[in-house]
Amino acid sequence: MTKTLELAKGYKISRVINGCWQLSAGHSLNAAPDKKDVMRAFHMLVEAGFTTFDCADIYTGVEEFLGEFVKELKQGGGISPEDIQIHTKYVPDINLLSEVDYQFTERIIDRSLKRLNREALDLVQFHWWDYDVPGCLETAGHLRRLQEQGKIRHIGVTNFDTKHFAEIVDAGIPIVSFQTQYSVFDRRPEKSLLQYCQSKGIPLLCYGTLSGGLLAEKWLGQPAAAPETRSQVKYMQVLEDTLGWEGYQELLLLLDKHAKRHAVSIAQVAARYILNQSGVGGVIIGVRNSNHVKSNTQIFDFDLDGSEIEEIRQFLSNYRILEGEPFELERTIGSKYRNIMKMNLSEE
Repeated sequence: MTKTLELAKGYKISRVINGCWQLSAGHSLNAAPDKKDVMRAFHMLVEAGFTTFDCADIYTGVEEFLGEFVKELKQGGGISPEDIQIHTKYVPDINLLSEVDYQFTERIIDRSLKRLNREALDLVQFHWWDYDVPGCLETAGHLRRLQEQGKIRHIGVTNFDTKHFAEIVDAGIPIVSFQTQYSVFDRRPEKSLLQYCQSKGIPLLCYGTLSGGLLAEKWLGQPAAAPETRSQVKYMQVLEDTLGWEGYQELLLLLDKHAKRHAVSIAQVAARYILNQSGVGGVIIGVRNSNHVKSNTQIFDFDLDGSEIEEIRQFLSNYRILEGEPFELERTIGSKYRNIMKMNLSEE
């Protein structure tokens, strides 16, 4: 398996993408990340060939932090800012969806350009909180206009269901990627989204692959514990409604068996399992410090054979998949999944 993917003609990305949600203000429920160490991790990752970063306009403070990294690259005389790829998102606040027009969209894109110190955004991943509010297709068209103006290089989407995503594709918007939650915990993309995206040649970029750090040796044999970050709050909900704590412990033992066979970690096996799924272009692994940089490089030092992948798949088949399409529960009023969503962060 190669470390890179040609996402669009002439545009290559790392198949392991550096995720930056965990760096946003308010993500950690305890100590915030050490930004100096995170900046060191960014340099280490790029030097190791992991040149693609994922952020969003709603990750408070993250676009600005990546913009500082771009400044450091400009001053460093080594790796050029043009040698890295920064994927951001366009996520209009749910309270403002009815006000979104071309000027509104252009203002947010211009803000991301300024924050990131970029002349053009490599990839803008579009999200629309409420399908009942008109304007989703029109807004995707506005991104296309901004692409034609040179402010955006490529357009993707994030957290759509298959039906509404198909409407965007059918409208002729040139979508190059689909970001969605996909892991051994959350297999909703396997219902219909994965097959549809494959049929259109649009790869998935998957977040939640390591479930906020819950797929790790430290949790083997442990009783249920309190979450430490917003990520873990979310993924513990998924865990509760799929495997349960007992099934989760059995899964960790299975992944640990394969990890020991390859002299790697549970996290690396979990990431490799998703990367090996047909139609998956990349996985997004969060960066909180420089301690795990080497771990990312080892994801490509081994492979799971067909029997190992099938054993994991058969184990998971004994447990339920979350209800509905990807992100459907997160949109459902009254759902515990929706209740933890913060839907008005862009204007902050």
